[in-house]
Amino acid sequence: MRRTLSLALAATAVAATALPGVSVAATPDTVRWGPCPDKAISPRLECSTLEVPLDYRNPDGRQIEIAISRLASEKPSQRRGVLLTNPGGPGGTGLDYPAVLAGSGLPQKVLDSYDVIGFDPRGVGRSTPVTCDLTPEQQARRSFPPYAHTAADVTREAGHARTIAEQCATSRTAWMLPYTTTANTARDMDRIRAALGEPKLSYLGHSYGTYLGAVYTTMFPERGDRVVLDSNLGPGGYDVTAMRLFARGLEDRFPDFVAFAAARPEYGLGTTPEQVAAKFFDLAKRLEAKPVQGIDGTLFRGLTFEYLYFDATMPLLAATWQALENDRPLPPTLPLPENIENGMASRFSVICSDTRWPRTVQEYQRNVAVDRLKYPMLGGSTASIGPCAFWPDKQVEPPVSIGDRGPSNVLMVQNERDPGTPLAGAQRLRNAFGKRATMVTADQGGHGVYPFGPNTCANDAVTAFLTTGQRPPQDLACAAEPSE
Repeated sequence: MRRTLSLALAATAVAATALPGVSVAATPDTVRWGPCPDKAISPRLECSTLEVPLDYRNPDGRQIEIAISRLASEKPSQRRGVLLTNPGGPGGTGLDYPAVLAGSGLPQKVLDSYDVIGFDPRGVGRSTPVTCDLTPEQQARRSFPPYAHTAADVTREAGHARTIAEQCATSRTAWMLPYTTTANTARDMDRIRAALGEPKLSYLGHSYGTYLGAVYTTMFPERGDRVVLDSNLGPGGYDVTAMRLFARGLEDRFPDFVAFAAARPEYGLGTTPEQVAAKFFDLAKRLEAKPVQGIDGTLFRGLTFEYLYFDATMPLLAATWQALENDRPLPPTLPLPENIENGMASRFSVICSDTRWPRTVQEYQRNVAVDRLKYPMLGGSTASIGPCAFWPDKQVEPPVSIGDRGPSNVLMVQNERDPGTPLAGAQRLRNAFGKRATMVTADQGGHGVYPFGPNTCANDAVTAFLTTGQRPPQDLACAAEPSE
């Protein structure tokens, strides 16, 4: 759950990808930078569009549009190249991300070293978008299935999941589904690099953007310059394993919140961590039996998970629990992203097309039975069935296998207690990369390290790599630092 145009230089040729039987044509593209759709984001941000093949096996066939943006370096003498960025998702818009990063503390020497590039991935936002014609009721259910307490609950949810898969497969953009994949988005990234006239690109990707970056540097190992992957998915990307791992992520992160709430008796949630933890299960049970102000048990679990992405939203989470406990008006919630329908549809398109998901209801029932015991806070939801179980079987290529072939130019950064991309998945990706990567872990909670988090040890390591190319000589564990 997760609440993520002209190029000044002529394009260079784009060579064949690393996947067999797939080639990319050499296409000279010149695109002119102009104003962005929303000038309020940043007056310095420029935007444009780029045409790319829908199917790279047929590069001269149907084309789609990719929206791109640029926050240009103001120090041409210090400019190293381009830093392509992705905020995560899948389904997240990235057009405004360079401005978001700059406003969130991306160091000036990084901004001076690169033109920071953003883009809406294929299927998303101002790029050629996908839809599943999701109803308001379907959108309100968000990304997680209802918490399944029994096998019958999984069977019941299968009908809803099948309906969404059928809607996606029969929507007016169903022609895009087989090609809305991470591998094709990586090929789009290389088209952006070529259109910018750059022999290589550096990259900063967060959350799902780590898998996108891992796929890019696997498919195009010699085209990556300095690759930073922040808050990492495992080597399988956003697959069934990653979906189930959300439940572990909440369990990893939750101790930070119970300590926070127990130290603040004004919330009335308990004065010990054990009491606060017990309150979670009490509220979840009560809200499943009788929702309060539109919040049922599943949404309560989802909000708890979502609000633990950042330390700054812990007070909001505690106040929300307090309001639900006493049936009082809820505090203002975090704003929902624009165009939720497109965000959900593009997310389904990517995760269901990237990898093969279990196809039988029985397998999800078994997974739920296991995860309800291992991770009782969220396991009955994240292990349950979703639209990917019924996705059209039209995979045009196998998943990209992340490995250790290629230059040693990847820096991974990871919080130890990340709910969205738990440390366990990051460690698996680190092992898959082998000698290609160095990993920096920070003893802090939340989703996202650079430049959003307060750990100077981790942040300084990323800044040094992006500006000098120097990584820590070996994997680095950054100690907790006192909060301000």
